[in-house]
Amino acid sequence: MVKKKFNLEEIKKFLKKKGFIVAKKNNIKFLNEDLKSLYYTALASCVVVLFFFSLPTIVDFQRNTILASIEIENKSKSNLEKVLKGQPLDNNSKVDEGLDIKNLFEDVFKFDQLPTDTVRLNAPTIEQLFKDTNYNLKDVRKTKLVKPIALSLLPEEMKMIESSTKKKNLFIKIILPLILEENNRIKLDRRKLFNVLNKNKNTNAEKKWLNLKFKQYGVLNKDLLTLKIRMDTIPVSLAIAQAAKETGWGTSRFALEGNALFGQWTWSGEGIKPAGADDDATHKVMKFKILKSSVRAYQRNLNTHSSYKNFRLARAELRDNKMKLDSLILANYLEKYAETGKEYVKILKQIIKQNNLTEFDDVKLLPSSKTLKSLI
Repeated sequence: MVKKKFNLEEIKKFLKKKGFIVAKKNNIKFLNEDLKSLYYTALASCVVVLFFFSLPTIVDFQRNTILASIEIENKSKSNLEKVLKGQPLDNNSKVDEGLDIKNLFEDVFKFDQLPTDTVRLNAPTIEQLFKDTNYNLKDVRKTKLVKPIALSLLPEEMKMIESSTKKKNLFIKIILPLILEENNRIKLDRRKLFNVLNKNKNTNAEKKWLNLKFKQYGVLNKDLLTLKIRMDTIPVSLAIAQAAKETGWGTSRFALEGNALFGQWTWSGEGIKPAGADDDATHKVMKFKILKSSVRAYQRNLNTHSSYKNFRLARAELRDNKMKLDSLILANYLEKYAETGKEYVKILKQIIKQNNLTEFDDVKLLPSSKTLKSLI
């Protein structure tokens, strides 16, 4: 016997013929209308209460966040304005604090330990060398490129050159490559530092390198922010101006006898006692085996000594605002370099302006290796 299949519509028709009323059954209601209204009212009340309960917390959070952001922005803006005006900066920052001097000049003193067969060339020989290599300041100002000619000693005839222009030009040509070379070394270190900081995990070699730099810059507690602030270059025009001021454009006894270009004092170790110093004076002017040592010691001094903290903070402020390192601005923060204070700063600025030294701030040292080529 074959079973006949019925669908739902056929069943409905059959039941209707038999007198049955077929209708769709409504879903069972969760609550009657009164309870439903009460339910929604209670739910809305809870939402309102929760909102007003949370409102003070939300407002405080937004206020603190916005005010903190505005405060940081205003403080940064205020610091930059102070730097551009040469005004004193807030020196209460805990960044760039303290100095470990144990290994500070270790790499500088290593130059004195190296055997050398350095010969002091006389002024005419040096001038001929520069002429043969087409190294002159007119071309440097035009091409912004400097020949990598590194001399170790100043010529004794510096103080006998009568022409002020010739004396200045010779002095600049001698020390310019040395300043650029040391700045390049710092640039390479700074580039490596940022590469290290951008890594999630550092190699043992990178950690060893970091520890070496912490020592070289006298950084306490391995503070990376302090290292970043200290590991930076000195504007070329500022370095030239300070060397010119401290040595009388290369004619001083300290420069000729001790290769001291920047008149740094020492209370220990070898040095040259100033002629006019008191009998009970214990300080001397640091002496170096070669000029390069003097340049490195000078940069290390500005980059680490507490007297020049404002100089470094001003430099960092310019960096953070993607501005060039302006020597006429940064010179304002070197009043502690000499006992004459603000008068010293005034003289530095005069030297920079009168000799158009800022034209050397963007010059590059022609590379002597592939690594240095990347800096051009």
